[in-house]
Amino acid sequence: MTAIPQGRTRRAALLSATCALVVTGAALTGCSSEDPDAGTNGVGKLAPDKIQSQTRTAARSARAVRLSGTVATSGRTYTLDMRLKEDGGTGSVTSKGATFRLLRVGEQLYLKAGADFWNHADGSDGNAAAAGKLDGKYVKVPTGDPAYKKFSGFTDMDLLLDGLLTLHGELARDGHYEQSGVRTIRITGDKGSGGTLDVSLEGKPYPLRLVRAGDAGTLRFSDWGKDFSVSEPAKGDTVDYGKQLPTS
Repeated sequence: MTAIPQGRTRRAALLSATCALVVTGAALTGCSSEDPDAGTNGVGKLAPDKIQSQTRTAARSARAVRLSGTVATSGRTYTLDMRLKEDGGTGSVTSKGATFRLLRVGEQLYLKAGADFWNHADGSDGNAAAAGKLDGKYVKVPTGDPAYKKFSGFTDMDLLLDGLLTLHGELARDGHYEQSGVRTIRITGDKGSGGTLDVSLEGKPYPLRLVRAGDAGTLRFSDWGKDFSVSEPAKGDTVDYGKQLPTS
């Protein structure tokens, strides 16, 4: 019997011990022959530009989605929790400590907020009577009103997704991750400075988490394809302001 060199035995033992360690929930690279893309939709094996293309296609084909997180735009940060579909959307928006609800049914947009929101939006504290009439009511937002342009985008699924699901700069894959128990492949733009996007490796390649470029917010996507209903609020809960809305 040929003797195994002692050095080789020590190296084998060291490798075995090292491969037993776990770093941040994942086995050390090279210690396992398991294919991280086994049993997945195969998107993780594609070039990063193909991954981005396929996730945008999947998002466009979905009937509905829930979007939550933060968006920084025009010098303000908004915290969103919206459910969106082709013909409408509903949910809450928070900015500068004020929370209001948005509801869009077809082309008609409604904004619902408390009296404090309307007082602040008016720019003074002296319009308590008007603010009281709007308190807790769904206020119709005229399509030509600046508030319509400002807030309707938060309820427009196609417009919002098209504007968000693009990374900037050179694309690259950044490994396999997990979002809410779902395996993902992460792609980056310019090593992360152009944003990062986690794409589902299970089922359709939907985007699940987006970190926007330039610290412009982080968003999570869920409930892809889960339909919901939007309907006009009751007349007793609706106010037609009749002129340009006060907005902060």
